[in-house]
Amino acid sequence: MAKRDFYAVLGVNRDAAEDEIKKAYRRLAMKHHPDRNTGDKDSEEKFKECKEAYEVLTDARKRAAYDQFGHAGIDPAAGFGAGARGAEGFGGFADAFGDIFGEIFGQQRGGRGGNGVYRGADLRYNLELSLEDAARGTEAKIRIPTLEQCATCHGSGAKPGTTPKQCPTCHGRGEVRVSQGFFSLQQTCPQCHGRGKVIADPCTTCEGAGRVRKHKTLSVKIPAGVDQDDRIRLAGEGEAGVNGGPPGDLYVVVSLKAHAVFQRDGADLHCELPISFATAALGGDIDIPTLDGHAKVKVAPETQTGQVFRLRNKGIRPVRGSVTGDLYCHVSIETPVKLTARQKELLREFDAITQEDPEAHSPRAKNFFDKVKEFFGS
Repeated sequence: MAKRDFYAVLGVNRDAAEDEIKKAYRRLAMKHHPDRNTGDKDSEEKFKECKEAYEVLTDARKRAAYDQFGHAGIDPAAGFGAGARGAEGFGGFADAFGDIFGEIFGQQRGGRGGNGVYRGADLRYNLELSLEDAARGTEAKIRIPTLEQCATCHGSGAKPGTTPKQCPTCHGRGEVRVSQGFFSLQQTCPQCHGRGKVIADPCTTCEGAGRVRKHKTLSVKIPAGVDQDDRIRLAGEGEAGVNGGPPGDLYVVVSLKAHAVFQRDGADLHCELPISFATAALGGDIDIPTLDGHAKVKVAPETQTGQVFRLRNKGIRPVRGSVTGDLYCHVSIETPVKLTARQKELLREFDAITQEDPEAHSPRAKNFFDKVKEFFGS
């Protein structure tokens, strides 16, 4: 089966920046990680596919070769050159591109060499917060699964009292030279998988991996004003690195719970303010809740549904700002229910009096029905 285009695999454009590529990879890796999709072969293949795409597109040299030659540009076995041209004709081509291919397949000057040292993977944790905790800030304890350095072998992968030996195949370089036609390319050593060392007597705790899967509990300080999808970075709290490499980071991503009263919009808050028919007509004072306690709203006589009252500085002060938002109360006039016989009698009497001069008491209704009559030509 032909490989898919790496840019399509990650869902990014061909001119995507490295940060955009990393972001797309993290999202897909979290979705298809084998630990979250046990037994799902399709997810496992997608995880491998996006990992390969990420490794190529975040390496400047590999990406340049891929952009120019496609998958063949990063495949040591591709051969690049059916024998339509003789050795003499290909000599100039090999001389011109030899250094490029050498760098692509491992001869990176100033690189890490063949010691197989890798930074640990970054982790993501979704933290649900109430609106109050997000507004005021809090401290949360979270428990996360991660890979930590094996305490028995201290990350070497070898049984205590023994040490890894130099790989006899690559002689510690982590790479081997492979001839492909007129090219001499380098690729990862098949015996030590790039480590440069082999373990004859592996650690029984981690089975030679140098890392073990554990759960750890962390305390996370949540700053006041965080919002939906805000990220808090905990440096070095991701997975342990390989062969002494640095650990990754942990990103705590905020998710806000639905609130019974308020809806958040950035720094502002919104709420529905139900008022009675009598209060809307006659006016009055109403107590409403805020995040800081209670506030009083003065309802003017003849208030209509949809009118909005604004309470300044009763919203949220965002984590990256100095101006506190406002609270917007949206008026909703409530129709009374379960009326008594006396209440119904009074309302009928009120309606009859109102209908004596509907234009004065219900101008919006009068205007609406006048337009209806005009529309139907009556």
